[in-house]
Amino acid sequence: MLDLHSREVLGSQRVEMSFDVGTVLLETYNWESPVTAANFLNYVRAGFYDQMLVHRAINGFMIQMGLLSFDGYNDEDRVTWSIRTPGPSIINEASNRLSNSRGTLSMARTSDPNSATAQFFINQADNSFLDFGSSNNPDGYAVFARVYSGMSVVDEIAAEPTTQLAGVGSDVPARGVLLQSVRFL
Repeated sequence: MLDLHSREVLGSQRVEMSFDVGTVLLETYNWESPVTAANFLNYVRAGFYDQMLVHRAINGFMIQMGLLSFDGYNDEDRVTWSIRTPGPSIINEASNRLSNSRGTLSMARTSDPNSATAQFFINQADNSFLDFGSSNNPDGYAVFARVYSGMSVVDEIAAEPTTQLAGVGSDVPARGVLLQSVRFL
């Protein structure tokens, strides 16, 4: 009985992500991914994700953010950016049995399973090859939230033409897709 009550109390937090192309509504999995969800919600509370660029978009895979700050436009009307400094890394909670299915949010990380900080991605497709215990990624990528409204916005962003950007990598949306704000509901 206590676990059921705890899950109801700690179960989720609703969040609104406002992009320049629309709004995505999500809820966190606080019970299943307590460290990861708390990490994300702390960044939301601090305004870390406001005025940020989507720095990776791969149609049929995912969109990623949490790295590049939108700094404005230069004299040639091109987007200017800087790298936003995140806080410390967290443990990998990918063993929580949540799958990287379409519409879930997961923490991005390096090859070190416990290196996630602020970067996260929204799965545009079912990406079970990113799940804990998979042959390609045995350590997995920790799912900590799910989109409950706005997947058409994710699809639109994933379909954006991309380019390569020195210091960032490939698959960067060429026009500079802006994550304007992330707020609690």
